[in-house]
Amino acid sequence: EGAWSASRCLRRRWSGHLGQREVGRRMEHLAAVAIFAVLSTEMGALTAALSLPVLTRAASRVRMTVLRAPSVCMMARGSSSHRIAGSIGRADSVVREPRFITTPIYYVNGVPHIGHAYTSLACDVVARFSRLDGHDVLFLTGTDEHGQKVEQSARAAGETPIALADRVSSTFRSLIPLYDLSCDQFIRTTERRHEEAVQALWTALRSSGDIYLGEYEGWYSVRDEAFYTEDELVDGKAPTGAEVDWVAESSYFFRLSRWQERLEAHIREHEDFIQPVSRRNEVLAFMREGLRDLSISRTTFSWGIAVPPDESEADAASPESPKHIMYVWLDALTNYITAVGYPHTDSSSFTKFWPAHLHMVGKDILRFHAIYWPAFLMAAGLPLPRRVFAHGWWMNDGEKMSKSLGNVIDPIALVKKYGTDQVRYFMLNEVAFGSDGDFSDRKLIECVNAKLANELGNLAYRTTSFTYKQCGGQVPAAGTLIAADDLLLAEGDALLPLLRTHIDKLNLHRYPQALSSLTQSANRYIDVQAPWALKKTDPERMRTVLWVLLETLRRIALLSQPLTPSLAVAILEQLAVGEGARDFTQLQAGCELRAGSVLPEPRIAIPRLDLAEEPVEAKAEPTLSGELLAQLEQEVRAQGLRVRELKANGADKDTLDAEVGALLVLKAKLPEGHELKGGKKKSKQTATAARGK
Repeated sequence: EGAWSASRCLRRRWSGHLGQREVGRRMEHLAAVAIFAVLSTEMGALTAALSLPVLTRAASRVRMTVLRAPSVCMMARGSSSHRIAGSIGRADSVVREPRFITTPIYYVNGVPHIGHAYTSLACDVVARFSRLDGHDVLFLTGTDEHGQKVEQSARAAGETPIALADRVSSTFRSLIPLYDLSCDQFIRTTERRHEEAVQALWTALRSSGDIYLGEYEGWYSVRDEAFYTEDELVDGKAPTGAEVDWVAESSYFFRLSRWQERLEAHIREHEDFIQPVSRRNEVLAFMREGLRDLSISRTTFSWGIAVPPDESEADAASPESPKHIMYVWLDALTNYITAVGYPHTDSSSFTKFWPAHLHMVGKDILRFHAIYWPAFLMAAGLPLPRRVFAHGWWMNDGEKMSKSLGNVIDPIALVKKYGTDQVRYFMLNEVAFGSDGDFSDRKLIECVNAKLANELGNLAYRTTSFTYKQCGGQVPAAGTLIAADDLLLAEGDALLPLLRTHIDKLNLHRYPQALSSLTQSANRYIDVQAPWALKKTDPERMRTVLWVLLETLRRIALLSQPLTPSLAVAILEQLAVGEGARDFTQLQAGCELRAGSVLPEPRIAIPRLDLAEEPVEAKAEPTLSGELLAQLEQEVRAQGLRVRELKANGADKDTLDAEVGALLVLKAKLPEGHELKGGKKKSKQTATAARGK
């Protein structure tokens, strides 16, 4: 009944130019398909249900075509009725939940690289989309500034730890305007509010009986700020290739083992808690080995947050007792609740934004966010974040980026050379989000020229310039719409709910792909309708075609704002869409371009990039010195270990292929004849001797 009612708007349009029999056929087909569409959650399944070519082309849009009409559906839930009204915008009765979106805080022992920019960009796209779609958003980033590594780096540089932190933190902050990031807070772990929050969390963990004093003996990597067991070492080093030191000192421990069963149950019951699925499987596989209590304090350095005294301990105030500094990861992870007002859990900010909607991290720090952090929160009686997503790494022309290979891409130089929105688009479009990606200057240039300059920029310029000349610099009035017009407008109608799905599932690479699909349809439409030919034969039809194109461009530009904010605004300005008409409520029925609106003089909004551009400089060693060779060997071994672990844990094929590819690339850098390059296997005795050594 609802589908039939909704189809009346199409029936009125079709009746003007189609025979009664054809209209009847289309109405019967549409009604059947629309009912199926409303009940279906798989848009792609609609294609199989459609046979008429005109509807087959609109397969993925039929569901939203149904929702375009007023009084479409009345859904009774108890005594309440909810009316889906308007075109595609959210119903007025729907209240959007607040969203707290976080990057990891970046460690100040090194300068920003492209991976930092990628994480922040992904969060920014989600944050911008959510704001435009009616959510209250808190978008957090910042820097992690404590720990032994910072203390050592500062000493080597001849400066104090806080001076180093101030200097390096400012370089990370500089990424915000360069990448047009819409951060709401930039937090530093050296802030007083953070120290108060961390000490309050420590007190809560101690009160719950989850902290005890003991002695730690084991391997510790200063570079990774991580503890490793004997089994995790590879040729005497951390799996990452970092040096490890044997540490024996007094330490406070967190009863991590106490929370294994409950944490594992939470992960299994909440499938979206850790994503993508391959990372979730890795975490569960790691937990199967059993979680050990975690050392959460150090006494061999002083740059960090001091453990608050425990009056119940007899020697707590003794001058001879060592001063305990909190483990840097306990310190760093707490930033997420510091930003929303912890320990004031009854504050408006905390109750509004916690638990976090999304923690975005690189795959190398997943364990800290998916195991340690939720265990801390459980012990403190705090809700867990809704989702932790671990994305992949970027390689450079097929090679894994590393300092030892000298091929790390400078994110600041990249934007200055190619442009902010150009880099933003490429990085989200180039790789399936969650997998590893390959950067090259040529790929970036070809992507930007094909998708932005040629596809969208050319469409925008030829449409606005032709309209400006032929319609007196104003938005033309639309006449009677035909089927081709309906199809393009229906595809535009369907775009917002499709993009909502991509954002909610964090299929971020599909976001630019969906925009590109509508842009391609608009390019086909203008080529077929040929308004330049209609200028002489049917001026009224020409004006209708131009209005449909301008309206489609408006929708593309509105929905491009999360991805390419500056380029989207440039197109909206060409369409005379004011700042107050740029959120997603403007995609509802009745918000279309108004005939007679004055258009500015057209200009090219998206220029092409020159293929002859020199690549962004990445310093590479022409030959490998003894030290570089040793570092490369460690990376090969660490990557080989990762591949073996993925195979053992049943990783999906795409993830495994990407990691094997990274291993092969690293091996290719080794000198010919090197034993790690793929020569003869070591004998069992040789391998045993090597492990003993």
